Amino acid sequence: MFLAFALPAFIGVILSGYGWYLLGWVAFWLVFFEFWEIRILCSHCPYYAERGATLHCIANYGSLKLWNYHPEPMSAFEKVQLWIGFAILGGYPFPFMILGVQYLWAVVALWGLAMFFWTLHRYTCSRCVNFSCPLNSVPKKVVDAYLERNPVMRQAWEESGYQVGEVQ
Repeated sequence: MFLAFALPAFIGVILSGYGWYLLGWVAFWLVFFEFWEIRILCSHCPYYAERGATLHCIANYGSLKLWNYHPEPMSAFEKVQLWIGFAILGGYPFPFMILGVQYLWAVVALWGLAMFFWTLHRYTCSRCVNFSCPLNSVPKKVVDAYLERNPVMRQAWEESGYQVGEVQ
């Protein structure tokens, strides 16, 4: 899914004459997806609690588990960090394409980015068990049923102020 955005962005940045700056973007991918996002988002996911050194989830399958599991929901600060990371990830190539007058590639990349997040939200986030992610769209009654069957996670969520069974 990400290639619908990344491929036109790569082409646009290369055609704009700023191709070497793509190394910074790729380096950010590695830092974001393998360290930063794993800590602020994935470490709150029940998949992170499974045994083994790698994740086996629907979004970041195969990523290394470098941090401790955090059964509590994401904090507001972690959510802000996630949105900042997404903004850097999605915004990085656009200044180079605009400076290099590659408007068509910028529009195609922007469309790809929109389709990436729409598809992610519609088909992945709607069935993900990382319920505190800001993109998660699982209904509250399903979240409550899940928490009722997972006492460690439920306790951590209730200690954070979540109330099972009540409308929020």
